[in-house]
Amino acid sequence: MNGQAAIDFIEQTDGQKLKYAFADIDGVLRGKIISKQKFRDGLTDGYGFCDVVWGWDCTDAPYDNGSLTGWQSGYPDAPVRLDLSTLRQVPWEANIPFFLADFSQPGDTPDWPACPRSLLKRIVAQCRDMGYHAEYAQEFEWFNFRETPQSLQQKGFRNLEPLTPGMFGYSMLRPSQENAFNNDLFDGLTNFDIALEGLHTETGPGVYEAAILHDEVVRAADKATLFKTAVKEIAYRHGIIATFMAKWNADLPGCSGHIHQSLWTPDRSKNLFFDADQPNRISALMRQFIAGQLHCLPHITPMFAPTVNSYKRLVEGAWAPTTVTWSLDNRTTALRVLNRNEAYTRVEHRVSGADTNPYLAIAAALASGLYGIRHQLSLDIDPSTGSGYTDRQHGVLPGNLAEATQKMANSPIAVDLFGADFVDYYTRTRDWEARQYARQVSDWELKRYFEII
Repeated sequence: MNGQAAIDFIEQTDGQKLKYAFADIDGVLRGKIISKQKFRDGLTDGYGFCDVVWGWDCTDAPYDNGSLTGWQSGYPDAPVRLDLSTLRQVPWEANIPFFLADFSQPGDTPDWPACPRSLLKRIVAQCRDMGYHAEYAQEFEWFNFRETPQSLQQKGFRNLEPLTPGMFGYSMLRPSQENAFNNDLFDGLTNFDIALEGLHTETGPGVYEAAILHDEVVRAADKATLFKTAVKEIAYRHGIIATFMAKWNADLPGCSGHIHQSLWTPDRSKNLFFDADQPNRISALMRQFIAGQLHCLPHITPMFAPTVNSYKRLVEGAWAPTTVTWSLDNRTTALRVLNRNEAYTRVEHRVSGADTNPYLAIAAALASGLYGIRHQLSLDIDPSTGSGYTDRQHGVLPGNLAEATQKMANSPIAVDLFGADFVDYYTRTRDWEARQYARQVSDWELKRYFEII
């Protein structure tokens, strides 16, 4: 829907209000409900939003190391822009109109350096200028519990009741048991313009996986970002809490957010990753793309693993990669090539977890692949066979957020990909996140040391 059509639609709706939201640096949707009059006025005069949303963490605690905003600046308003092309209605909220927003600016005015959606749009523009159409999709795993926000607090996040018991991966029985929830997920998301390719149970108590239908890369990131909040909102209506933590339980598999990616001709008539005349049907362009992603991966790991908890998932034997590797349809490597036919040929980025900010993870995946094309990197790493966990000859991923953040903060490659302002801002936020964890005293420490040490 174009801008004028969106304006006409809003004018014709019976309600008096609409919603808009944008993703902060952690991928958390922040926004407002506004009146139609406020919407009309903002189209002419612009909208302002308190820039504290770029100066605090996911728990609203202000950063102590912020340079973009902070107490020193008084947290003024920053100009936010509603993207009228993103108009959709929220089916589970009486079809209230909804827009996505970002902090990108028109003309030569610099974008707000922290805005994830603006960052992705800049990288997509680079991709377009190079002559490629990027087609992307993200899939998610998440756990569901028969809990409420209140019960989580009352229980101290312990002894939670899973939606269903047992390890029932790809089960037809468990979805039937929760038929109303499953139908509301599939149908509600579809009606919210987030079409799914599939929805099924994964291995673990109450864990689901959904694959979102691929789309142009910005729209794909929009859908992935909205998906996480939409699932939580639909779950609330069934007395269910959904979590996208990368690893909520050490004894159970983690939750992935794999990214599927391909480059096409601008008219989308040809998949440029597929070449029937090349070994394994992998085109020269695809080899450069893979080479770029592997080369950049250790320098930008926090974009795919943004929380302390992310690194509890990235361990050997847990269905998540730990090494700088790629493969042909092998689920133990960082990158997995799927190319049985041209239409579905793609690279699956398996480092990304369910806890990612989709705009940042997808931006990092695309930017690093384009880096390989621009520099015509040679794919000198052979595809892994067998377990990718044991293939350490080309490096391993950082083992924790502090290590990964330090590497990114000092990396010229990260600056080349995302710009110095973004890298400085983002690594400051990840440094804060790592320090919040380091100062805590865990139950494990109490049980291990309290009496005996």
